[in-house]
Amino acid sequence: MNTIEAIYSRRAVKHFDKTHILTKSEEEKLLTATIQAPTSFNIQHWRFIIFRDPELRSKIRKAYGNDQAQITDASLLVLFTADTKAWQKNPGRYWANAPKEVAELLVNWMGPFHTGREWLQRDEAQRSIGMAMQTLMLAAQDLGYQSCPMIGFDIEKVAELINLPDDHVMGPMVAIGKGIKDPWPKAGQLPLDEVVFENSF
Repeated sequence: MNTIEAIYSRRAVKHFDKTHILTKSEEEKLLTATIQAPTSFNIQHWRFIIFRDPELRSKIRKAYGNDQAQITDASLLVLFTADTKAWQKNPGRYWANAPKEVAELLVNWMGPFHTGREWLQRDEAQRSIGMAMQTLMLAAQDLGYQSCPMIGFDIEKVAELINLPDDHVMGPMVAIGKGIKDPWPKAGQLPLDEVVFENSF
């Protein structure tokens, strides 16, 4: 499947084959593809929680997840979080393979760009989450699997459940697996002339 096909065929699937298990190789391929997503300054803010424990997934579904079946039934359930202070944490490692002069330039820009701009730190973390989520879902589509991005859960309670660090933000979950029921018909996209503007509004 090419990228354009994956974009058009990807849908939010709610019903998964609960008996299907991803192979270790498939899971690694999906996650390795996910971390190819772009991030500002190559900071790679994302931190992924993989919910493997069936009892934990059942608890999330019943107590905090509005009884959404994909929480327990999908082959893979990934919670996206991000470290808003990743720019401060040994930033040289993000440019370890770059030429020295490039690495020094970018690493030295990180501090002035982020310092005192907490809103920007949070925005960049959430942007990174969004790009990584889409990358995961398109990679799943390419491998013949379906996905469902999810925000319909109690964010505060799940944050407590995973011991979310104070300098991290919560993002959505993505369920991946083998769909067993067609999604609803596509609702329809707004026409380009409603969403595309040239040079200014």
